[in-house]
Amino acid sequence: MVGERVIEGPEMIEVTNEKVSVAKEKLKEARTCQKSYADTHRRSIEFQPGDRVFLKVSPACGVRSF
Repeated sequence: MVGERVIEGPEMIEVTNEKVSVAKEKLKEARTCQKSYADTHRRSIEFQPGDRVFLKVSPACGVRSF
């Protein structure tokens, strides 16, 4: 621990809160970038009555037969 000092008490809480806010900001930036990328590749699909489509169903709990 050369050149580092031990942080204790309220100062440690303040430093931790600052790091948490920076991490939240970085996550928000990453989410925004990913959303803009995903939105450019998204396309609108409209279905008409009688169209055959695949339906993906995830069971709420356990395996169920349909």
